Amino acid sequence: MAEDSDTVSSSKKAKQGCIYNLTYNNNMEEDIVISSGDVDQPPKLPIPGKRNILITSALPYVNNVPHLGNIIGCVLSADVFARYCRLRRYNAIYVCGTDEYGTATETKAMEENSTPKQICDKYHAIHRDVYKWFNISFDEFGRTSTAQQTEVCQTIFKKLMENNWLSENTMQQLYCDTCQKFLADRLVEGSCPTPGCYYDSARGDQCEKCGKLLNPTELINPRCKVCANNPRIRDTNHLFLELPLLEDKLRDYISRMSVAGSWSQNAIQATNAWLKEGLRQRCITRDLKWGVPVPHERFKDKVFYVWFDAPIGYVSITSCYTPEWEKWWKNPENVELYQFMGKDNVPFHTVMFPSTLIGTAEKWTLMKTISVTEYLNYETGKFSKTKGVGIFGNDAKDTNIPVEVWRYYLLANRPEVSDTLFTWADLQAKLNGELINNLGNFINRVLTFIAKDPDSGSGKGSGYNSIVPDAAGVETHLLSKILGDKIGTYVEQYVEAMEKVKLKQGLKIAMSISSEGNAYLQESKFWKLYKEDISSCSIVMKTSVGLVYLLACLLEPFMPSFSIEVLKQLSLPLQLSLCDEKGDVEKAKRPWEIVPAGHRIGTPVPLFKELKDDEVELFRAKFAGSQADRADRAVKAKAEANKTADQLKNLKITG
Repeated sequence: MAEDSDTVSSSKKAKQGCIYNLTYNNNMEEDIVISSGDVDQPPKLPIPGKRNILITSALPYVNNVPHLGNIIGCVLSADVFARYCRLRRYNAIYVCGTDEYGTATETKAMEENSTPKQICDKYHAIHRDVYKWFNISFDEFGRTSTAQQTEVCQTIFKKLMENNWLSENTMQQLYCDTCQKFLADRLVEGSCPTPGCYYDSARGDQCEKCGKLLNPTELINPRCKVCANNPRIRDTNHLFLELPLLEDKLRDYISRMSVAGSWSQNAIQATNAWLKEGLRQRCITRDLKWGVPVPHERFKDKVFYVWFDAPIGYVSITSCYTPEWEKWWKNPENVELYQFMGKDNVPFHTVMFPSTLIGTAEKWTLMKTISVTEYLNYETGKFSKTKGVGIFGNDAKDTNIPVEVWRYYLLANRPEVSDTLFTWADLQAKLNGELINNLGNFINRVLTFIAKDPDSGSGKGSGYNSIVPDAAGVETHLLSKILGDKIGTYVEQYVEAMEKVKLKQGLKIAMSISSEGNAYLQESKFWKLYKEDISSCSIVMKTSVGLVYLLACLLEPFMPSFSIEVLKQLSLPLQLSLCDEKGDVEKAKRPWEIVPAGHRIGTPVPLFKELKDDEVELFRAKFAGSQADRADRAVKAKAEANKTADQLKNLKITG
């Protein structure tokens, strides 16, 4: 088995290779501290009496750069929930990593004339860097091509064998006599058998032209992608998981947990569709070399099917995080498992993975809550890693649009109920309208007014010289009392939405608080109050600066770098909390109490930069077509630039 070159024994490390943006102490007594870099922390374990939450996001496949649809579909959504849990003082860990085994990796290796191990190393690093730029706060970001994955996967397999949940069966597969091997789905091409299509480059698993799912043996005139010769149909023996025999136990789990965990409707529908069709035996082995070896004498030349071993990656990655991983994964009474993914992954997490764990007859921590997204589509069609269509993680970074803008846009457009569409015009509208005119405008108005020097020399100055004023008499200030009641209700609604993993709703509620703040400023006419009733103006300013802090707190899960900047401008420690035990939610009803009187704020600066029409058109043109199209355009542009430079050089010489 290939070893991860970055793997270090958990007993010999505090933490390594993880991406942190929030750190906290195991005793859970200190406020959450935001940090901008990687931070070493001892591994966390479940704490008696605390709410212990284990969070995973679907392991992104390692054969390409993740696009925005991949990022919002699992990794970013899980990050928001993990950050929220930490704000609430829950004992939560978030694990993820790259899914590295299977046919797609072998195919990519052939395309790039390298080994599967080299492909995995290359794209694991790319994924890691993209997620780091997106401020994803993994507790462990690992990979499945590790010794730990082999150990955990084979142990689970042996338990299934002991309990008689596996069977042997013969199936027909295409075999290439030239390459002397059975061909996996993606190693076969041929003409699509669908009437009216007959696309001549259909893959063995799906026709890209008509979209129909296929079996390799259905292709017309199939050919091997490696040598282009025609394979033949041949019998091959495989191992199958007996899902029909596990169905009663599985249905009992689904009926209980889908209610207790408030599964999203799309997850319930996808699961019920599988159950309605009737569960069938599922093959868990493949005739490949790149994968976890099957520890069985008659199947030693095979590996486990990627959809059998990939979900087990959650467990093995946790075992890389801590040698005491069973305290998370075999502790159903004290640990809640939340899983995030796109809709195409649902049955493997609600049927296959729990059936696998149930079949071991051990006390596994089974998934409580599943949060599922629909598809995020691009302006001109679907995001596609295969075709290179859409905005990819490295593209987002190259635009120089700040990461908090990308995070905000993706989460405000999170496709929770139906597919949504990414457009550059919508990105521009959300940045210029919601982030600048609403959120940024409110914070900047409050902080710049407090920062002003009242002694301007003209006798007409206003401001507090950066000192937060007192709010004496706030009990009789009706406008502020009404606002406090509204804000308290909003924060309660925010918590309710986030507890149910309704992330888009939680973000919308937080932004509504900013809108209330703007309305409060306008209605109070604070600029006039300063001249006519300075004590009332001070109440308004102290209340408003409390709202600024509250917004930094509520929006931290969505835009952590934004919160860092706001706290910097407030000149407050990089510490945030939304803990019931500390009364933080109740305190939201009295925002004038949040920032103490006499505190000196920092220097206010605009939080966001406007995105202009010409920039939008530039991005739309730059990212049109596929990645291959863009590469061709870049090569032609460079050649044209070199040609122009040579012409100018010749002119100078002849001149």
